[in-house]
Amino acid sequence: MKTLTRLFRLLHIGFILFKHGLDEIALNTSLLHSLRLLRYFSPLRWRGPHQKPRGKRIREALEELGPLFVKFGQLLSTRCDILPEDIVQELIYLQDRVPSFSSILAQKIIEEALDRPLSQIFQSFDPLPLASASIAQVHAAVLLDKEAVVIKVLRPNIHKKIKQDVALLQTLAKLAQKYWKASRRFKPREIVAEFEKTLVNELDLMREAASASQLKRNFLHSSILYIPKIHWPLTTHNVLVMERIYGLPISDIDGLKQHGFDLKKLAERLIEIFFTQVFRDSFFHADMHPGNILVSSTEPRNPTYITVDFGIMGILSQHDQHYLAENLMAFLKRDYRRVATLHIQSGWVPRSTRIDDFEAAIRTVSEPMFERPLKEISMGQLLFRLFQTAAHFQVNIQPQLILLQKTLLNIEGLSRQLDPEIDLWHTAKPYLEKWMKNQVGVPALLKKIRNHGPFWIEKLPELPHLIYDALHNLSHRSQENSVILSPNLQVVKQNSCFSIKGVCLGTLLGVSLCLIWQAARSYF
Repeated sequence: MKTLTRLFRLLHIGFILFKHGLDEIALNTSLLHSLRLLRYFSPLRWRGPHQKPRGKRIREALEELGPLFVKFGQLLSTRCDILPEDIVQELIYLQDRVPSFSSILAQKIIEEALDRPLSQIFQSFDPLPLASASIAQVHAAVLLDKEAVVIKVLRPNIHKKIKQDVALLQTLAKLAQKYWKASRRFKPREIVAEFEKTLVNELDLMREAASASQLKRNFLHSSILYIPKIHWPLTTHNVLVMERIYGLPISDIDGLKQHGFDLKKLAERLIEIFFTQVFRDSFFHADMHPGNILVSSTEPRNPTYITVDFGIMGILSQHDQHYLAENLMAFLKRDYRRVATLHIQSGWVPRSTRIDDFEAAIRTVSEPMFERPLKEISMGQLLFRLFQTAAHFQVNIQPQLILLQKTLLNIEGLSRQLDPEIDLWHTAKPYLEKWMKNQVGVPALLKKIRNHGPFWIEKLPELPHLIYDALHNLSHRSQENSVILSPNLQVVKQNSCFSIKGVCLGTLLGVSLCLIWQAARSYF
């Protein structure tokens, strides 16, 4: 039954493509190339879908195909450097203008979730949605204490729709991994599993509220990013109530200019926000498309960004963070040997790989791009070319880094919309260098001591006994391998000696740890 359902979904996707006059996309694949003549006999062509612009046809097809495809369109909408402008302009509408569902149904969902009539919670409720996205829609309201808020409501039956499309993606990934050998290095099944996890997290508004609170705490004393306040008593798994914020959409370039914003400074601050989240906090907003980013109009000379929609967040391990930073720094310095070495050390390529061959391949891809001004180099295009080259070396694309790559593409596209002359590499370099500096040297050592000091001091009373046991065992093994004339006397002497040394050494270490921990506390 499941197989039949997925087959019908595949047929439905094909039907939608034909319906919107996108048959050239479906039939230009190698699998269906031989069927291209059939499109001229399709009754759907007689309805004249080609009268609409191609961008609008693509956008409408993605909307009809559902949330997963809308998400894909949102990513593409930031890539004005690789897509024609007419398509990008249409895909921008996917950010927050997906067709809404009934406001009566939205009110019913809110009342059931909060177990009260709307009149007991809100002074007023606007039935017309402020925004409508692929997963949820947002309504404006005013609390009884007159505070303006917004209410995010999950779409009805969204869990079922997502489950069906994810099942389809799992089937396609399984077939690709089985019948298309080249796809195996991309780990399609792991990628779909990671995407499913992301979507499941996005469908839990309690989790989104917690992410918003964490991000707000990370930037609590910063003037470059503001996060709306969450109203926890009014938040459930399918309803989220937060402070209403006001600002200019980042995509409104003309409006930003009219308010006197320095677009270059805005572009630089956007990059600063991204790299601060990645390298300082290891916790980043992973859905930074234009519909989720506003700019406060209060201080144009000291601009503050405002982000919303915290359903997709990324977390980096120290291992990923380390290799990401070192790889970017190595690229900036054109140290291709270091890039190749890092890939092998991190396990991204097999250890049997010949480092000189891999280094030469990376240099061949990178050098032509770096001969151009850095401001003209696209990180997205560089990654794409590197992945193509790395196919010969069986590079394993890490599923946990997909969110980071997607966010980087978004940031790159948005910053270049604000300032086409922005040098992304030059702007990012100070943050990379600062992170690298914080990982080595005395400040990094003192920070680690400060973090682990309480645990060490707690274990301090056990230290002399542990040292005594270790030295006693070492002495015992030495005696077994040597000729001892007076064993009883020697053992007594050695044990006494080791006991005194152990206590003295333990005490010395303990005092040293206390002094170092106090120094670390005062330093920070």
